[in-house]
Amino acid sequence: MDTSSPPPSSPTRTFSNPPNYSFPHHRLNRVLRNPEKQPIVLVACGSFSPVTYLHLRMFEMAVDYVRQNTDFEIMGGYLSPVSDMYKKPGLLAAHHRVTMCTLATEQTSHWLMVDPWEAFQSYQRTAVVLDHFDYEINTVLGGVQTPDGEHRNVRVMLLAGSDLISTMSEPGVWSEEDLDHILGRYGCFIIERAGSDMDQATDNLARWRHNIYLISQLIQNDVSSTKVRLFLRRGLSVRYLLPSPVVDYIEEHGLYKDEGPNASNSNYSKHLHHKDVEKAKAEDKDVIALKKT
Repeated sequence: MDTSSPPPSSPTRTFSNPPNYSFPHHRLNRVLRNPEKQPIVLVACGSFSPVTYLHLRMFEMAVDYVRQNTDFEIMGGYLSPVSDMYKKPGLLAAHHRVTMCTLATEQTSHWLMVDPWEAFQSYQRTAVVLDHFDYEINTVLGGVQTPDGEHRNVRVMLLAGSDLISTMSEPGVWSEEDLDHILGRYGCFIIERAGSDMDQATDNLARWRHNIYLISQLIQNDVSSTKVRLFLRRGLSVRYLLPSPVVDYIEEHGLYKDEGPNASNSNYSKHLHHKDVEKAKAEDKDVIALKKT
């Protein structure tokens, strides 16, 4: 069971907001059901180009893990799409990605939300994004309460696939300062993905092992946005890989017929954020193999 203490109050940082921005909290539970538990919020950062059922499924796997293995209580979950400045191949314009994530969460979930703060401005590091959530939930909204009215700060925690942990364990991909901020201050839940060696990756991050929670996939799912985009370019069906409202939106707007202006490998490597170069090469091999079929 979890015995770690909550992080201190939000660090002193000035945040700039996109035009007409307001932090979404319509599904954020503001009262703890069990005052003996520590309130947390899950945040998944990523391209979501497009959002898939696996992205949503990660949150449900985290719910099961938290309930069975920790002393946490989940108060809400957020998808935070990256900015267009990420410059990744297949990265559709932010307004499309935010809309698709919103359709997916609002029409298939009762507790997930989409925060467009990261998407509609310049590139923001993951550490800064987590600080933004901490600030909005604990400073602006005032955290949550117990049934008796006692105030509690909410711990923000990153939710990601095991490929993220692999990049964190690679020298030079993430700064030591950011790793300590993300893993030391906040912590993360890592969903196992096929082909990733989580044990080796976490061995290299032993300093923060107490704040890294590994979640096994009981049903393997290797659906990726990369493969979905390839299917769409080839005119193949992606129904039941993505939420139906997202499929309808893609078809209505004729999206992903090509990779667009950001498709160069040089840009992909230059602006790498959550995936290292080897992961990118592996995805390229998947695409090449599928093209040959």
